[in-house]
Amino acid sequence: MTDAFDFARYLASKRTVDDRALNRHVWQTLADAVAGALPPDRPLRVLEVGAGIGTMVERVVEWGLFSDSSYEVAYTAIDSEEGNIEAARRRLAHLISSKEAGLQVRLQTADLYAFAARRENRQRFDLIIAHALLDLLHLPTALPILLQMARPAGLFYFSINFDGATLFLPEVDPALDSRIEALYHHSMDTRITDGQPSGDSRTGRRLFHALRACGAEVLAAGSSDWVVHALDGAYPHDEAYFLSCILHFVESTLRGHPELDAGEFGEWLATRRRQVARGELMYVAHQLDYCGRVGGVEGPQH
Repeated sequence: MTDAFDFARYLASKRTVDDRALNRHVWQTLADAVAGALPPDRPLRVLEVGAGIGTMVERVVEWGLFSDSSYEVAYTAIDSEEGNIEAARRRLAHLISSKEAGLQVRLQTADLYAFAARRENRQRFDLIIAHALLDLLHLPTALPILLQMARPAGLFYFSINFDGATLFLPEVDPALDSRIEALYHHSMDTRITDGQPSGDSRTGRRLFHALRACGAEVLAAGSSDWVVHALDGAYPHDEAYFLSCILHFVESTLRGHPELDAGEFGEWLATRRRQVARGELMYVAHQLDYCGRVGGVEGPQH
């Protein structure tokens, strides 16, 4: 990228990409389940983990997930990065101040595992949301911990889970394209964060049976592919920046890789960036969404 990478801007730029991608059948199934599971004597308690700059909070309001204004929603959004939470406070200031549609938003900088370890958060929430997050975590570790924060028969919504397919089109060199994509996916499978495995390029497909192993019921599942292309020669909104960020991630991950010729890789990146500048690049990433209900168990079942 010619400019310094701005993670908050990246998260903002993918808002419209995510909006198109999210599976509407899964979303509607979630909305129906929420409407049928309202607690009679207290606010609906929602937890979003890895909330970033708050785009999901905006979405649940704009898309009417909690459309019945007769009940209150206590929405807790956590992220491990203070910069993201600060950006979310600015972005959501109007929602936080107005408590629109009965929504009370609490933003907090917190590590998922430390937050889940607090006794008061165990089996506390009626709905757990994780958006574009689970493929960045060690699923066998993270999933039971997430589900243990939901009350028995509580709901979950896990969206934009990467599932092992990336396309940059048009092809530059089919063999080189395939090698770069395979190495990029392999980096997800071997990623280590704080000394622990973190991520899986096939999280989407593995999540179904991982949920069942934790005693959860999947109510709906469906594809949520990112598909980005120009319209009339220009990318909508800030999606050219989004594409530049994707190329930045590929470059920073694979730079110096022993299975890639540095000159060849550099020219591939330059070609892709020229395609973005000319509105020629089409980018596709295959992902899956899930919503469902937590069982009355406290851990994984085998």
